Amino acid sequence: MTDIAAIARQKPVQAALASFTSQLDEIVDLIIQVQQIPSPTFAEERRAHFVAQKFAETGLVDVQVDDLSNVYGRFPGTAPLLPPVILSAHTDTVFPRETDLTVRQVNGNVHGPGIGDNSTGVAGLITLAKSMKAHNLHPSADLWFVANVGEEGMGDLRGMRAVVQRFGGNGRYIVVEGGIFGFICHQAIGVRRFRLDFQAPGGHSWGSFGSTSAIHVMGHLIAAIDQIEVPESPRTTYNVGIVQGGQSINSIAQSASLWLDLRSEDVAALQTLEAQVRQLVADLMERFTETAVTLTLVGDRPAGVIPRDTPLVAWAEAALRQVGREKVEYFSGSTDNNIPLSQGFPGVCIGLARSTNVHRLDEYLDPSYLPAGLGQLLLLTLAAAS
Repeated sequence: MTDIAAIARQKPVQAALASFTSQLDEIVDLIIQVQQIPSPTFAEERRAHFVAQKFAETGLVDVQVDDLSNVYGRFPGTAPLLPPVILSAHTDTVFPRETDLTVRQVNGNVHGPGIGDNSTGVAGLITLAKSMKAHNLHPSADLWFVANVGEEGMGDLRGMRAVVQRFGGNGRYIVVEGGIFGFICHQAIGVRRFRLDFQAPGGHSWGSFGSTSAIHVMGHLIAAIDQIEVPESPRTTYNVGIVQGGQSINSIAQSASLWLDLRSEDVAALQTLEAQVRQLVADLMERFTETAVTLTLVGDRPAGVIPRDTPLVAWAEAALRQVGREKVEYFSGSTDNNIPLSQGFPGVCIGLARSTNVHRLDEYLDPSYLPAGLGQLLLLTLAAAS
């Protein structure tokens, strides 16, 4: 197997690793530049244009933006017939376009919505390409740098689906997240998301009292879902994240809806949970015969896993230890890595720094981890491209 320590001893690699410390302020400035461009899911075009410019400036070739606003750039290898390495980071955030993106730097931390997730990941790709060019690093396989859309919320991994459709199993996938340094993900949890719409007769709260309410029926279903016993292992979860409905406080609701998120580490367990929910809906419609409940699938993130001793995963751990991280943590999660893993392709997700309050307006980044995080990414990339 490729020796990470031997790669790290190469003088050009040592110079590149050192640059991540000496140029830390410049790297943080780049992260802020990315963060300052609004990029809500389904509206990533402006950030994609910025990334495409940066890719070209670093010397990547074949830079292009596809119809989805995925950005691609190639770092040529010395043996282009080898399977390529695909390095990806998602450009979208959970925040609406009008969000105040003001950044504050306090006690060494950088505060701002989306600063870690995933402005740091996107800036990390640009930094890696720039460093490899500056220090004349020559991987054997082609490296494809990809800033992809649609990882968050209802994006349903649409950007990564297009990436994997393009490269297929002929490659290795490294997914970069900004704020999870020290963690490695090679197991993707399955996620099924539904919108449930309720229709009922409704009426006036006084004059039609006793008429079926869509909101009340929805409440019965939420309570029933909350009684489902899910296994601790494989870990399986449910969550009603959004509820909507009604016309006024003195109206018996004719319509209501909820958004339901089901997750599991195991495909069969997820299927069982979904079947239980569908049965609860059927039982509810038998009980409240005047109510119609429509269940619509709105998100499907497939599960997948590769063994921990897969070379790509082993290199990720070895690279993490090489940059001085003694504690290596593995986790299962829902990331862009779901798509290659679900198809049996080698993929791993790693982080570059540590961020706190992710998906909140008061998110902040500790950039002190960046030199080590970028070092892990560099060593892993060179190993995967050897």
